[in-house]
Amino acid sequence: MRTDITGVPGPRTGSGDGKLPLAGLWALATAAFITSLTETLPAGVLPAMSADLGVGEPAMGQSVTVYAAGTALTAIPLSAATAGWRRKRLLLASMAGFAVANTVTAFSANYPLTMVARFVAGVAAGVAWALLAGYARRMAPVPLQGKAIAIVMTGIPIALSLGVPAGTFLGEALGWRTTFAVITVLTTVLIGWIVAAVPDFPGRRAEGRARTLGALTVPGVAPVLFVTLVFVLAHTILYTYIATFLERVGMGGSAGLVLLVFGIASLLSIWIVGALIHRRLRVLMIAGVLLVAVAAAALALLSENPVLVHVAVTLWGLGWGGAPTLLQTAVGDAGGEAADAAQAMLVTLWNAAMAGGGIVGGTLLGLLGPAAFPWSVLVLLVPVLGVVIGARAHGFPAARAR
Repeated sequence: MRTDITGVPGPRTGSGDGKLPLAGLWALATAAFITSLTETLPAGVLPAMSADLGVGEPAMGQSVTVYAAGTALTAIPLSAATAGWRRKRLLLASMAGFAVANTVTAFSANYPLTMVARFVAGVAAGVAWALLAGYARRMAPVPLQGKAIAIVMTGIPIALSLGVPAGTFLGEALGWRTTFAVITVLTTVLIGWIVAAVPDFPGRRAEGRARTLGALTVPGVAPVLFVTLVFVLAHTILYTYIATFLERVGMGGSAGLVLLVFGIASLLSIWIVGALIHRRLRVLMIAGVLLVAVAAAALALLSENPVLVHVAVTLWGLGWGGAPTLLQTAVGDAGGEAADAAQAMLVTLWNAAMAGGGIVGGTLLGLLGPAAFPWSVLVLLVPVLGVVIGARAHGFPAARAR
């Protein structure tokens, strides 16, 4: 017997020979892929959706905002309400939520109904994001827990760099409704995969539950949450308006290539983080922040040169790609018995920062123009770096517990 991350004694996790249960972890990675793809796909088929549903593109663009709101508003209360559920049951419920929401989206001819479906998808995402990292930790031997989370998090850049372009192409060829229907089919296949390959774990016993807000008093949790909020905000400001920024520097036609470069660099970052996180979490976090800062400085000062723009985007991807793994691992380590509550708070702040990035970026665009985006990233990263460096004892410790 061992004590899992929730502080509840449970069965030994991982394979008996100290290897990772790859079939189960890749199922979780596919869940992360579907979660990210469902969130961002409307951006690729927005004109067709708005025309078909009879609303303007700005109104249709709110389908992404509604999704994020569903996640941000429900992650914490749903995490608390489902704390005692078996983990596999909860994971299957969240995937079923995606299947239902995307099916309704595919067949809806009514804008309000579509927005309700998008909100439901966001709720399912709140459950999934609060669950996936902890699930991966419980499936892996302790020395490989960081690598397990890294495998699961590969679903995010794959969705952004490959899934959205593929969905956009499919939408142009066969219609946007077909794209959402295909996601439903993939989700249905995934549900069967989870049933067959993902182990089950118990929820938390009632007497072991920590009050959600009480997680903030656990040493190390607050610094990780602060870094999550501000780092994601900085990234989202630039990422959301990268096409607008590229148009300003004469590279408007290269947005697809730039995002592909970013996605490939992000995948490499995840691989590096997965290999080193168990021994070097603090170093990797500091390096990630510095790489994004250098990339922002290059975009601010050297964007006249297309080659240097691609170099900067590569550094950005290398610094950012491993951030979800690092932050989820850090908050899980710091949270202890309150890990689930801390994960739910991280999910809430992450989505709040994503929504805020669009708002702040739009305000900057109107007041100062696209040149302000990389400078805003640099300003925001100053306190992020300070908190990471300062949280040496708790949050981003120099040495992780074995």
